[in-house]
Amino acid sequence: MTNAIFIKMGRRDDDDDNLHTDDDDHLDTDDYDDDEDLELEDEESAKAEKWKKHYSSRHKILFVGEGDFSFSLCLARAFGSAHNLVATSLDSHENIEKKYSNGLSNVLELQERGCLVFHGVDAKEMSQHFFLKTQRFDRIVYNFPHVGFLYPENSYCQIQLNKRLLKGFLANAKALVKKDGGEIHVTHKEGDPYNKWDLVKKAQKRGLVLLQVVPFFKDDYPGYVNKRAHGKLSDASFPVGEASTYKFKV
Repeated sequence: MTNAIFIKMGRRDDDDDNLHTDDDDHLDTDDYDDDEDLELEDEESAKAEKWKKHYSSRHKILFVGEGDFSFSLCLARAFGSAHNLVATSLDSHENIEKKYSNGLSNVLELQERGCLVFHGVDAKEMSQHFFLKTQRFDRIVYNFPHVGFLYPENSYCQIQLNKRLLKGFLANAKALVKKDGGEIHVTHKEGDPYNKWDLVKKAQKRGLVLLQVVPFFKDDYPGYVNKRAHGKLSDASFPVGEASTYKFKV
């Protein structure tokens, strides 16, 4: 934001070469200097790097598989802006409204803060998306990837479907993440049957290197509400329990 400074045209005295305004020199140039200093401070504050856990306001971040978009909104609020964020969901815009009580309002706030939001984005094919394929990201984030509760959670069919989802996501994320310093983050529940999804093995088979595994605590992200996202209880949360964020690089 800049302040325009308007100076009145004045008269020139015969006795000297100084220009005077009709306000008889009541303008204080120190006031203008103070205003300019404040502007510079505001600009520097806006540019100041802000962090939320593993994520910086200077990172270009892609969120994959958002439910009600509360996770991406949490970071947007923490950063004070969302111009560095791109948030996607498998759901259509219409389904967001049907499935989540706060979905549309979260999307609207994200967009007002400068975030790009895309619906109908399949994590297994996102590298072919018309916009995403033109971009490279510092961070790609997928929290609790899951195909939906189609079978019992520990059944063979359910496990295979979730493994297929991870396989497709990792291959596509590898194509979109920056080769230099970029990271792919997958937040994943620990223990049985989730350890049967073979997240780390699938990543390694696709040429990704495990950097770090850190505990995930939902309370670190105020406003984030994890959603079941499937069936009649789409808007309901589920117990996170013991979970970790797995960080991979190319």
